[in-house]
Amino acid sequence: MSDDKKVIRKSAAREFTLLSFVWRLLFSLSLVLITYNPTGTSVYHWIKGADSLGAVHFFVAALLLIGWTILWVATWRSLDTLGVILAALAIGTLVWLLVDIGLLDPDTSAAIGWIVLVSLAVLLSIGLSWSHIWRRLTGQFEVDQD
Repeated sequence: MSDDKKVIRKSAAREFTLLSFVWRLLFSLSLVLITYNPTGTSVYHWIKGADSLGAVHFFVAALLLIGWTILWVATWRSLDTLGVILAALAIGTLVWLLVDIGLLDPDTSAAIGWIVLVSLAVLLSIGLSWSHIWRRLTGQFEVDQD
């Protein structure tokens, strides 16, 4: 490997910060909440309430499908099945803990909806960030062998 590539990889490993994770979380949360949210102002509600579907509906749906595909493929490749299960388990038990100590109140279906949507966004952002987190924790690079 050339020295230039080594320098790029070393600087990329150092560049991942909490802010990097927050940006990934905001992107994931945006995609999730634009697709559906309990307030009734989402693409799902927009398409459902349309009298007839036009090109703009299909274009927006295609953009969302592209975004979801990118996030799911990145998450699945990064975490694999076991990692997705473990991350979902950790997020689920964290939600349970927050409910148990009174910080979350899942008394309405809208509240449960918000909890599920935010949890999904957290799972996707962990998947987007996992390679960087793994590299920070272990110093090892993950390389796709596809």
